[in-house]
Amino acid sequence: MQQAQSPTPGTLNEALALIAQQQADMARLHAAHASWMRAVAHDLRAPLRHVVSFAPLLKESVDELAAAAPQAVHAAEDAHEFASTMERAARKMSAMLDGLVHISRAARAELQPELVDWVALTVPLVQALQAQYPQVQWSLPTPAQVPVLAHAEWLRVAMQALLDNAIKFSARQEPPQVQVQAWPLADGWWRLVVQDNGAGFNDSRAQQLGELFQRMHHENEFDGVGCGLALVSTVAQRHGARWGVQSQPGMGCTVSLDWPGAR
Repeated sequence: MQQAQSPTPGTLNEALALIAQQQADMARLHAAHASWMRAVAHDLRAPLRHVVSFAPLLKESVDELAAAAPQAVHAAEDAHEFASTMERAARKMSAMLDGLVHISRAARAELQPELVDWVALTVPLVQALQAQYPQVQWSLPTPAQVPVLAHAEWLRVAMQALLDNAIKFSARQEPPQVQVQAWPLADGWWRLVVQDNGAGFNDSRAQQLGELFQRMHHENEFDGVGCGLALVSTVAQRHGARWGVQSQPGMGCTVSLDWPGAR
């Protein structure tokens, strides 16, 4: 059998130089992305703030003109409607920018995974929501401990997004119900589940979820801009976890995270 030859100093130096060049290129890409996100987070907000701030002033001016010219009352009503539409659109775009910045941070953050007790992390989130939404009936996880490998703060962010979604989409039920469960899988993995009895949707469209600004309901039905599950998807992927959704219209929604744990 022919033995593999050791790399010569020349080829080794070339490889090291190539790696250094790739690292430098990656650093420049990260810097460019960070600069772009600063522009999104700050510079693009200025015109939105102007729209939101001047819309009420426009309405006041229209009211003064209508008072001086009563025959223009219908035009004043139209102007009010137009200004309100502009204001709502600006607020929605601001929320979309917030979501984009948050997801970008989740995608770029330096992770420091450690062994985290998912129960100890999740129960305080549920307790805070119980105080805020006393009408919701909760079913809490039964295992005493669920050890998973995660960056604790980003796992908390993902769980908060799932719980907020469950409350939002079940709010019209009598009563709203949210179940939070976990059970072990093979090789030390855990399945983390948040289930609600809310509006649900046709899960044939579920593959769209996890993409930025994708919604399963019209914005007139439920608020939000479609960033919650995109954030959960980003956090899960960065941890090597898998996530899935099961739902039917009027039958609620179940989101599961298959998360690596301690072997």
